Amino acid sequence: MPGRASALFILIMLCLQCATAGCRFSEEREPASSRLEVGRTLGAEEDTGYARALEPRKFEFPRDHGPHPDFKTEWWYYTGNLEDEEGRRFGYQLTFFRVALAPHPIRRPSSWGTRQAYMAHFALTNVAGGRFFYDERFARGAMGLAGAESAPFHVWLEDWQARGPAETFPMELSASTYTAAIDLSLRQGKPVVLQGEKGLSQKSAEAGNASYYYSLTRMPTQGRIRIEGEPYEVRGSSWLDREWSTSALAADQQGWDWFALQSDDGHELMYYQLRRQDGSADPASRGVLVFPDGSTLPLQREQLHLEVTSHWQSPRGGSYPSAWRMKVPDQDLELQITPLLAEQELDVTIRYWEGAVRFSGHCGERPITGYGYVELTGYAGDNR
Repeated sequence: MPGRASALFILIMLCLQCATAGCRFSEEREPASSRLEVGRTLGAEEDTGYARALEPRKFEFPRDHGPHPDFKTEWWYYTGNLEDEEGRRFGYQLTFFRVALAPHPIRRPSSWGTRQAYMAHFALTNVAGGRFFYDERFARGAMGLAGAESAPFHVWLEDWQARGPAETFPMELSASTYTAAIDLSLRQGKPVVLQGEKGLSQKSAEAGNASYYYSLTRMPTQGRIRIEGEPYEVRGSSWLDREWSTSALAADQQGWDWFALQSDDGHELMYYQLRRQDGSADPASRGVLVFPDGSTLPLQREQLHLEVTSHWQSPRGGSYPSAWRMKVPDQDLELQITPLLAEQELDVTIRYWEGAVRFSGHCGERPITGYGYVELTGYAGDNR
């Protein structure tokens, strides 16, 4: 998605304050006045010395599943919808962020010396139980506390990790807190989808305000989750978004709405709507429709219509969209999208909503149903 790197820039300040690793903020939140606005945090500033996403590049796998340290920010974003044998539904999110604190390696005698910092978010939605669990961690990329490798694939922050063999798959995800845990195995499923122009995803008109962006839109998933001590054997489908960049949002952009939808008949649809300060959709908003055979149809902003049909008021402040009507007229596609649980807001360094959704509708005369994930930023009252 277009702007997940926003939270990474905060690490520049937070990690300078952490003399050691493993800073956690899930129990004691920073006051609202100390939080940062999404648009300001991910603004298009000059970052001399870092690589920039300026033109399409050749992607190489499995190497590109690993880190790209010449860019300022990078993220591995896993989401998925799961079901146990009794039909109980769950959603999960496990995300790793890397930020470079300096554009070039710095020689330091200390073993703690590093130019990389990491942040991770873990969330688990218990739909039947009406509960949403989440946590946030930070660590320096030193002393084995956090890092990323390509061969074999491994990205981790403490004991939260995603890893795989030399050929990358199956990817094994694991994360745990006192109240929730996942231990999942993900197979590749469909081929890699290069977003934007052959993987170059432009976020505004200015050159360099872009990321290299690819997705794995349907990964068959199985494993175990734990909620408050109760284990569940689960199966389902996951989605991986991978991006690396140095800057993205323009000065007049304040946030985004990101949709990753998996239909029961084998289609996927990704769309991110970048929002300007006045609430209108930015022309750089983009999407893609993925067909069951893996072929793709890029979607420009004018090809997809998104209408908010309901809102959810956060008890922490701010009003989020909570139901949508999505149309792709050229495909005669119309969907109604609703959250599986209204309260899936992460009250972390930058407060945002991200959660499991279901949808139904039609494509031509054919009914269509499925599940997915939605992310909403820039709506929280203290982030405006």
